[in-house]
Amino acid sequence: MRPIYLDHAASTACDPRVLEAMRPFFFEQSGNASSPHKQGRQARKAIEDARETLAALIGAVPTEIIFTSGASEGNNHAIFSAARALKGKGKHIIASAIEHHSVLGPLHRLEQDGFQVSYVKPKADGIVAHEDMRSALRPDTILVCLQHANNEIGTLQPVNEVGRLCRERGVYFLVDATQTIGHIPVNVKDICCDFLSLSAHKFYGPQGVGALYIRQGVECPAFILGGDQERGRRAGTHNVAGIVGSGEAIKLCKAQMSGDALREAVLRDRVIDFVLKNIPSAVLNGHREKRLPNNAHFSFSGINGEELVSALDLAGVAVSMGSACTWGQLGPSHVLKAMGLSDEMALGSLRVTVGRWTTDEDITYFLEQLKLKCKNASSNS
Repeated sequence: MRPIYLDHAASTACDPRVLEAMRPFFFEQSGNASSPHKQGRQARKAIEDARETLAALIGAVPTEIIFTSGASEGNNHAIFSAARALKGKGKHIIASAIEHHSVLGPLHRLEQDGFQVSYVKPKADGIVAHEDMRSALRPDTILVCLQHANNEIGTLQPVNEVGRLCRERGVYFLVDATQTIGHIPVNVKDICCDFLSLSAHKFYGPQGVGALYIRQGVECPAFILGGDQERGRRAGTHNVAGIVGSGEAIKLCKAQMSGDALREAVLRDRVIDFVLKNIPSAVLNGHREKRLPNNAHFSFSGINGEELVSALDLAGVAVSMGSACTWGQLGPSHVLKAMGLSDEMALGSLRVTVGRWTTDEDITYFLEQLKLKCKNASSNS
């Protein structure tokens, strides 16, 4: 049986149609987009076409999009640049306690430099209440960070409500949309965000390329210095093939997003219903309905999550406990702990994320193996 991949929240396979669109820019059209000759102009046009495609998807204008190496760079850019630009106004930042480490890491660094950060915990269902974000606001607050959907448990966060609140108060708002772009509708005007980050490899594009939306008029100094690429905001030779691939991936997602989401939600619900019915120790983490269409996240009492992931891997099924960025680190997930889970339950977690090519047969085999592995683990404990 072919290997079964159920870790799409970590990375998706590059769609063959995306690879085909990228191919010429590795060989026939390999010019530097900053060069004045024909090959350079061709590369520049390809980049601007991709920029227009992405901008149209999220309700932005092309000049508000800068291309990056991925969402981690985008989050770092937004946080450090906003802090630098606005430190005269204040040095207080608000973030949910369940942000990705590419947000938490820069915030911890700023705390060492004298900034104050308020971390707002989610409710037990994994959703951060916008009222709690409102209560954390202070006169010296300059930035609020809230992911659109959590990368571990898949819960959708109230970004529209928080965005309107920030706009009313004149506070910058960063949204990490890494898990939602290409999977559910995202519109920067509805969200009222000032920054929005994304990575192409989360929506069937290539790894190593992403983008950062910066609302027109927002103060955001350059993060990487050198050349004047990306209107002086992000130096470095463009990853032309990667950017072209991200644009093609966006086109494909726009065309089939609603159909993909409906099909994936059916598979997700099948997983949730089966696990909760057939594995007595299982609990679902996160809100039952307000979650990504492809994400199911569980904790199992008395079962070690790392051992369960390894056992399933040996059976040909790729799943995870949570964020790929933290695999191998000691200690339970900061997301699950912030939700109030015990160390035992947090360490007994499993994330299942389906994708574009996941089949009913894949899910059948996975569920058979999961039930077997959980039964064996419980017997050995």
